[in-house]
Parts: sequence; C-alpha cells; structure tokens
Amino acid sequence: MTPRFAFSIAATDGAARTGVIATRRGEIRTPAFMPVGTAATVKAMKPGDVAAAGADIILGNTYHLMLRPGAERVARLGGLHALMGWQRPILTDSGGYQVMSLADLTQRSEEGVAFKSHLDGSRHLLSPERSIAIQRLLGSTIVMAFDELVPTTATRDVQEAAMERSMRWARRSRAAFDAGEGHAEGNAIFGIQQGALDEGLRASSADALIDIGFDGYAIGGLAVGEGQAAMFGCLDFAPGQLPADRPRYLMGVGKPTDIVGAVERGVDMFDCVLPTRSGRTGQAFTRDGPINLRNARFAEDQAPLDATCACPVCAGWSRAYLHHLVRSGEILGAMLMTEHNIWFYQALMADLRAAIAEERLTAFANDFRTRYNAEKGETA
Repeated sequence: MTPRFAFSIAATDGAARTGVIATRRGEIRTPAFMPVGTAATVKAMKPGDVAAAGADIILGNTYHLMLRPGAERVARLGGLHALMGWQRPILTDSGGYQVMSLADLTQRSEEGVAFKSHLDGSRHLLSPERSIAIQRLLGSTIVMAFDELVPTTATRDVQEAAMERSMRWARRSRAAFDAGEGHAEGNAIFGIQQGALDEGLRASSADALIDIGFDGYAIGGLAVGEGQAAMFGCLDFAPGQLPADRPRYLMGVGKPTDIVGAVERGVDMFDCVLPTRSGRTGQAFTRDGPINLRNARFAEDQAPLDATCACPVCAGWSRAYLHHLVRSGEILGAMLMTEHNIWFYQALMADLRAAIAEERLTAFANDFRTRYNAEKGETA
C-alpha cells in the first residue's frame, strides 16, 4: 500500500534537492510548484488542463472554503477532490495569511482569530482546532498548521510574540490532527516556521516545530513585501534550520527568479497566484521575461507567446490574436493566457529538477536569470 506520506531525495546539487513526495493521492515531484485553487478552482482552468500542464498538486484555502461553500457542505458532497474533479494531491492553507491580510476584520487572542466574513459580515472563530477540522472536512492531502503572520516591518517584539504564539498554535494543531478520526484520506500535516527576517527567531521557531514533529515544514512570513534580496538573505539560513529529510515549502512564492533562487537554497515546494492572476490581466511569462499583451506592439505580431514553449496555446495561437482577446476583454483571453503561464511554471520546475539531477543547477540558474532579465518586460 502507498504510504500515507513519504519523502525521498533522489539527487542533490549544492543545497538544492530533487525527489518525490509519495501520498495516497499520487506522487509529487520536487521541486514542485502548486497552482493556487483558492475557492476550489484554479481560475480560468479546468482540472484536466492543470494536470496536462504538469502539475502534481494544487492548493486550496481554508478561510475562503469555510465561508463558501462551507466545509461541512464540501464534506457532504464527497470532499474537495470529488467536488472539483481533481484526484491528485491537494494542500490547504490553514487561513493564517488571512489573519494578516484581513486584519481590519479580525480580533486575535490566544484562543484563535475572531473575524467578520468579508462576504456577509457573519462572525466566526478560526482556531487551530477549527482550522484542522475544516481541512479534514475538505479532505486535504496536506494539512497546514494554523499560524499567526505579521509583516516583516513589524517590531522585533511583535515578531517574537507572533512566532511564539504560532508555535503554541502549532502544538495545538498537531494535537487536533492526531485526535482526528483516522487518516482515511491519507492526510499529512506541515508546521510553519515564522520569525520574519530574524535568524535567531527563525531558529527558535524551527526548534519548536521539530520538537513537535511534522511530516513537512513550511517557511512562512516571506513574500509579503520585503523584496527579493531580503527574502534570499533569510533563505540563506532558514531552510537549513529545518530537517533535511522532510519537504521544505516556501509559502506564497513567487516570481520565476524567486523560485530559481529559492531552489538553489534548498526549498522543495512553492505556491503563488502570480501565473493565474497575471494571465487574467494580460501578462504572459516567457523565457525572455514577462510581456504585457495589452501593449499595442503585439497587435500584428504573428509569433507565439514563447517560441520555446510546448503548451497548446503557443502551438495554436499568435500574440496578435491573444492581444485582441485581452484588449477585448474576452473570457478566452484569460483562459489561454492562464494556461500558458501554468505551463511555463511547470516547465521551469521540470527544468530545475533535471538540472539538479545532472548537477548543472548553477549553470542553468545563471543562464535562466541572464535571459529572463535581459529585456525587462512592461511589468516585473
């Protein structure tokens, strides 16, 4: 029988690793990028097309799904996999990010976070126990511990207090997970390291998480406006503070060059809304950098988005047609642009896995950055 959860490293190159996470829902090749399906859909994409692009796993969001359609309803309908027609692994964010992003609607306490729904104003309490229960109802393959996220610009005292509370919540999350009714879905649980950009706080957080024990470990609290240089400075030490034999997941990252740099520093898993959000707003990712299809210079450009791309969009339609769809606000434009971007991200991950396996990651990464940054697109 396939194990509930197992991680094996096939090859390393410097700090980078490539391997496989085995779950009862299927294997996840690492380094892996998870398209974001916040509300039980990867926006503008059908599940089969997400899989065809090469994605082994997608991400859902506890906060949004608990409000609509509701975790108990999802469970009655057979779970998130059945509801959305995606049979591969799903990781669910615990809702901790919304604690920060919707701060004006929340009140924090040791018990959890009380908040008003941004949809209808109804009142809810999201605690470690409730977060884990919701994720179990959804049928998530990988459950995330509940944490408290604060901006990297917060004072050290605030960062330390939030980190310490996150570690108390991590212990409660683990206890709630272990007390759940079996592991029929094959669930695993990841802890989340906090501590902003502070090496000492990160080390304390890692030590607390290791003491509790998790199937994998996420690096939280980054990609919230601190900039790439600061993020990489943190990643120079944060992954190494976590167990080498467990997956390391950098939450909410990111731009292609962010991902390449993080893989070089030992990160195994990523998620970000960028490829889907950019697709809906007319931005395409290419090996030569991002391009904005709203720009008039593409109106008669008969080339594909990226001549090196194997996706169905690049095989079937020109930049000129996509420019027309985007400028006209046609739904098909958002669909095709998103599909291309998902393929681009998955192709990048495949290239990174191959480069690590062949011990040529440094050369690949340098070549990628040089070409990608050669001509800055209309947006970064």
